[in-house]
Amino acid sequence: MVAVTGRDNPRTYRAAGVDLDLAADAVARIADRARRTFGQPDGGGDAMSPAAGIGHFGGLFHLPGDPVRTLVASADGVGTKLKLAFVLGGEAHAGIGRDLVNHCVNDILALGARPLFFLDYVAMGTLDAGTLDAVVGGMIDACQANGLVLLGGETAEMPGMYAPGEYDLAGFIVGEVPGGRAIDGSAIEAGDVLVGLPSEGLHTNGYSLARQIIGLDGDREHDRAILAAPLPGGDGLSLGAALMAPHRSYAPEIRSLLDRGWIRGMAHVTGGGLPGNVPRMLPPGLNATFESHRWDAGPLCDYLVTAGELAPGEAARTFNMGIGFVVAVPAGVESDILAALPTARRIGRVVSTDDRTQTAIGGDPQW
Repeated sequence: MVAVTGRDNPRTYRAAGVDLDLAADAVARIADRARRTFGQPDGGGDAMSPAAGIGHFGGLFHLPGDPVRTLVASADGVGTKLKLAFVLGGEAHAGIGRDLVNHCVNDILALGARPLFFLDYVAMGTLDAGTLDAVVGGMIDACQANGLVLLGGETAEMPGMYAPGEYDLAGFIVGEVPGGRAIDGSAIEAGDVLVGLPSEGLHTNGYSLARQIIGLDGDREHDRAILAAPLPGGDGLSLGAALMAPHRSYAPEIRSLLDRGWIRGMAHVTGGGLPGNVPRMLPPGLNATFESHRWDAGPLCDYLVTAGELAPGEAARTFNMGIGFVVAVPAGVESDILAALPTARRIGRVVSTDDRTQTAIGGDPQW
């Protein structure tokens, strides 16, 4: 069994420029200050406060004067996966747009919300109409697939801020919890089973370390040649295609289960991997233990772990390791969940603990 901690290994996410522990500390400080805005009166005299604390996958907000209606909002980006799109061009830009929407949809889905509308922010040094059209076209495709409205956005042209051909983007989503009943994890108990739904590649996290492992250096021709090479064990798939695999939306599968009352909590596996995200849905006094022999991490994660000589704990905190979304369910309905979701796997269980600083990975992990 491997204890997942924040210690440095010879090649780490921190060394690649992403310090998850520092980020967590920064978010905690920001959250303390943000709480000062809670409870302010609205125009009608009602107190405006979120329905839950900061730190889940989305912010819950009760509409003043209407306690039954609860909105859920979230904001996100796609990280340095953008760097690959800059090299590959073409369809990769549309894929980035779809990634952004699906990422945001999954974040509010983790609280049981149905999406209502989406807004985007795209920034470029010099406006490239073709690239912008591809990115926004990808967003529109994903909005239509997920049943939400692309309500508006901001296109910022900022000379000197971005290299030619490069851009940044962010997405903002608002949804609603049907009947105001958010699935916030408070019903989770020790002994509950963790069921994981498979990812398609890295989704939108871990790319800073992945780019370092495969040797991308910013030279477009050099990087394009590396990305054109076949992925070992990938059945002919190129490394670039594997890395640009879309960030899945789990809404169709999860929505089919929400009305059955089986799900006690959900986690979207993003930055921090399984050990960094599953505990976010757990009540105090509980943690997760993962049984890694029960699922396949996939050829891309296997390759990156081997080529990067990553320790198991470092890999688990950086990449999703083949699991993109997790639901916590009572042990008694495990078989029903697995029957309803044929690609899902039991990946672990919820345990009682007073120590939330470590998450156990069992099963002699090969990654």
